[in-house]
Amino acid sequence: MATSTIELPALPAPAEQPGNAIERRRRRSSSSSRDESGGANRLLGELAGAGSEPCSTPAVRAAEKWNEPRRNPYRLGAAFWCFLVMGANDAAYGALIPYLEADYHLGYVVVSLVFLSPLVGYVSSAMLNNRLHHRLGRRGVAAVCGASHLAAYAVIAAHPPYAVLVFAFILAGFGNGVADAAWNAWVGSLANSSELLGFLRSFCGVGGVVSPLVATTLVTKANMPWHSFYYIMIGLAGLELAGLPWAFWDSTGAAYRAVYRDNEVEREAGLRDALFRSPAARLSWVAALFLLCYVGVEVALGGWIVVFMLRERHGEAFASGMSAVGFWLGITVGRAVLGFVTPRMGVKLSSAVYIGAAMALELVFWLVPQFYVSAVAVSLQGFFLGPLFPNAVLAASKLLPRHQHVVVIGFAAAFGGCGAAVLPFLTGILAQSSGVTVLQPVVLSLLGTMLVIWLCLPRTEKKEE
Repeated sequence: MATSTIELPALPAPAEQPGNAIERRRRRSSSSSRDESGGANRLLGELAGAGSEPCSTPAVRAAEKWNEPRRNPYRLGAAFWCFLVMGANDAAYGALIPYLEADYHLGYVVVSLVFLSPLVGYVSSAMLNNRLHHRLGRRGVAAVCGASHLAAYAVIAAHPPYAVLVFAFILAGFGNGVADAAWNAWVGSLANSSELLGFLRSFCGVGGVVSPLVATTLVTKANMPWHSFYYIMIGLAGLELAGLPWAFWDSTGAAYRAVYRDNEVEREAGLRDALFRSPAARLSWVAALFLLCYVGVEVALGGWIVVFMLRERHGEAFASGMSAVGFWLGITVGRAVLGFVTPRMGVKLSSAVYIGAAMALELVFWLVPQFYVSAVAVSLQGFFLGPLFPNAVLAASKLLPRHQHVVVIGFAAAFGGCGAAVLPFLTGILAQSSGVTVLQPVVLSLLGTMLVIWLCLPRTEKKEE
């Protein structure tokens, strides 16, 4: 192997040869992700053979596996549980909206504030995510997330005035925004991230399946008040607050800063750099706009489907509630199953195919006015919509250097939270004047917009560190 020699003044301590540093960078940029670990070991062996002292942080860090180091299975399980809580939180809105209307004597516009209120929480989390990670580490982020959920559900269970209820949903939105950034970024950095992200988001879908099922059963079969469901949510959030910080106990702020700091130059990516400095800026905005539309579709369908099936398809209360269960079940199964299909088709192509299938099913849902046809169509829509969120996170993980994952994914997830808040709220405003049938053209137009935005995504080649 040809090497070049550069003479420098003598340094007080042994250091890595410049030629070796150049060779190290060349190897890092040309090696594939599958042999990163082996390349790093060979490089360190060459440095040791040359009598040089290797730097304390390896030039190339092999991706951790779900079961290595030994604490990772507990961390992954805790992250799965957190996403189950998030899914139950999001799906409960739609199942309970008819009962909120009756309890507080509200119209579509005012009751839609339960969708809009988490926007404040998501925006706040986007602004604070990077700072929280650097100051508190993942352990602190886990505690903040669990505490936000627990406090919000305790307030809602107390059946407060509607204005206080809106504030509680803001707090729950903040917990969701923090968790979205933290655990999507962490799981996206692991080996086999496509499958793992699919399972992570599947647990969000599991929460989305169980939540409307339990809430609808409590209200329609057990004749309990709607807010009694949140006693169950208090229990789920209590387990989250106990288990999540414990699983990431050694992930302190100092440990986080040590991992995400370059060997030569400290690179603490801020939100401004991620949004306005290339090449991260383009990907940040594409991912953010995509998730804005995606989460808007997900929550608009999941949130208004019960009302739509009651008022437009003339279904019974329990059967209409089960249509929401079918939608979230489709999302859960789609994330688990299609997570194995995506790596074989490629992230960009597979997502375009999934969006096209969801658009075709939306036309069936809209144009065939039969209860059971609509229920099946919306469940299949959930199946194809399910993998789109993890696919966007996977694309960001592949295209961005690791130190920008939290801030970019956090911003994109917060933008998605804005979609979860603003788009269902706008649907409620339109429904107030034109009826809940406006749900269908709104969803179809959002799916078309998603497809256009996704095609603007760069090709998902190997990321630079």
